[in-house]
Amino acid sequence: MTDLQEHARRADASPWFDRAVRVGLVAYGAVYVVIAWLAVQLALGDREGEASTSGAVRELAQQPFGEVLVWLVALGMFLLVLWRAFEAVVGHRDEEGAARLRKRLTSAGKAVVYAAIGASAVRIATGSGGGGGKSSEETLTATLMNLPLGQAIVFLVGLAIIGYGVALVVRACTDKLEKDLSAQGRSGDTGTAYVWLGRVGHVAKGIALGIVGGLFCYAAATHDAKKSGGLDEALKEVLEQPFGPVLLVLVGVGIGCYGLFTFAQARHLSR
Repeated sequence: MTDLQEHARRADASPWFDRAVRVGLVAYGAVYVVIAWLAVQLALGDREGEASTSGAVRELAQQPFGEVLVWLVALGMFLLVLWRAFEAVVGHRDEEGAARLRKRLTSAGKAVVYAAIGASAVRIATGSGGGGGKSSEETLTATLMNLPLGQAIVFLVGLAIIGYGVALVVRACTDKLEKDLSAQGRSGDTGTAYVWLGRVGHVAKGIALGIVGGLFCYAAATHDAKKSGGLDEALKEVLEQPFGPVLLVLVGVGIGCYGLFTFAQARHLSR
């Protein structure tokens, strides 16, 4: 083990680091609770908000002490980046070979997602993240599409997002989900409620991400970056289906369950 890995391992094992992770999880859960609220509002006909992570942060910015809330979200996200980065470097030591590599790559991917949310929060807090214009997903797709083999890359990105969505649904249906909570967090009626919040939340998030991935694949197939989209576009696709408002309310409630489960993780941290 290199000196850098040894320092990362010691930092990861610190009780103070546990507290930092809890702060980050609370911030992450709050973002998803706000997304759920925006999704329900969208289902009820209010299209002013954007039911996405950046839309949720902008919604928080409009509340009393909004700037403070947004900076707290940014701080929480960057704390989660550190957590997942440490996992990517020295984590999952109970695994070996390909399993350890896969889990470390997953941790690295999660760190990228948290970093994107944190960067969005910083832009909004500093006044440089206003709405309008192309979505970040559309911009990313257009950039990738201009690369050699760009269509194939965008298609693979879509498949990867779909795969992650499927993995969330599978996790919801197995006992792996319970490992996200400490033994105390899994015990009794309260523990059962936490687990069911997690199951419903992971299924809802998995479905939403599956639609996001499908949009990327469709954009690659049509060579049209405008066909791609993030969570907000995915939820609007749900709204356009038969019984769309009802389906969207159900998905929104499910996403809210994911946020509440994240709060439970923060209280009963297991890592």
